[in-house]
Amino acid sequence: MTFDDEAVTRTARNDPVGFVDALPQKVILDEVQRVPEIFTSLKAAIDQRRTAGRFILTGSAHVPFVPGVADSLAGRMGILQLHPLSRCEIENARPRFLDALFGGRFRTGIVQRLGGALTERVAAGGYPAALARRTAARRRAWHRDYVESQVQRDVRDLSHLRSFDALPKLLALAASHTAQLVNVAELSAPFELTRQTIHEYLTLLERVFLLERLPSWHVNRMSRLVKRPKLHMGDTGIACALLGLDAATLDRSRESLGPLLETFVLQELRRQASGRPEPVGFLHFRDRDDFEVDIALEQGHLAVAGVEVKAAATVGANDFRGLRKLRDAAGKRFAAGVVLYDGTGAGKFDDRLFAIPIRAVWEGG
Repeated sequence: MTFDDEAVTRTARNDPVGFVDALPQKVILDEVQRVPEIFTSLKAAIDQRRTAGRFILTGSAHVPFVPGVADSLAGRMGILQLHPLSRCEIENARPRFLDALFGGRFRTGIVQRLGGALTERVAAGGYPAALARRTAARRRAWHRDYVESQVQRDVRDLSHLRSFDALPKLLALAASHTAQLVNVAELSAPFELTRQTIHEYLTLLERVFLLERLPSWHVNRMSRLVKRPKLHMGDTGIACALLGLDAATLDRSRESLGPLLETFVLQELRRQASGRPEPVGFLHFRDRDDFEVDIALEQGHLAVAGVEVKAAATVGANDFRGLRKLRDAAGKRFAAGVVLYDGTGAGKFDDRLFAIPIRAVWEGG
């Protein structure tokens, strides 16, 4: 049952108690964020008869932040974020990279460069409906239509804003700033909006999963760490569509490819981590001396790992400077650091530091 159906939506809003009472024994309610009125009735029904899987609630927005939700169903509901498809899922490969990373064990050897096949993956993204389109032009059209739908429909469900004209433009600007430190002043410059308003807009776009802010990794004994978050798009297919980039353009423009590739790797690792029994924390590392690591990962309080992403086909000692700093900061907790690059050789570079072809992320560590 979907609340995209206006008749169903009106019925649920007008009589939420009767609507919930009339539901079948097991039901899937789609786009549930559009009818926050039913949550109190759902709570009452769950308390009367607790059966796992009785109600499956789906939606394209983060339900706990929907205005008008009177009850969060805390203790009665498990929340699972469904990401776009990972490359492991698309290519039917077992996700092994995170095991290798936290285990500090990578296979050495020679593989073939991806080259243009890498930019094709970045431009395609991971949304199943887009991937089903046969041509790149049709995929880009789907991405643009999806953004329009999210902004015009789902963001309205989360906000009482009167004007949404700036949101698509802000999202396109955010796409051009992906993998950069959040700079609200810079993002607000093209608009006649306050920094606080831009911050609120970014939060809304996060809640419909179009972008995210990646927090910084820090330890109390280090005072020179930069604590600003990084901005990342939720999917590189959408980012490329908003920026008017295709695989061929990315292949010619390393300046454009670099940050998008970093976002691509972050989202791939997030998607793989979502299926693991233990949660993985994702952060970035940077200090005031410009030592940085694109992605820092934490497995509970036991292990820290780092991933640096390069679009180049070669790797050198200087590419490990940030990982060495993270290794020193994490101490015994440091499991491994990896420079991912579009090269051919996989091998150990230093103590717990490795150079690994980027295709190993979805083909196995």
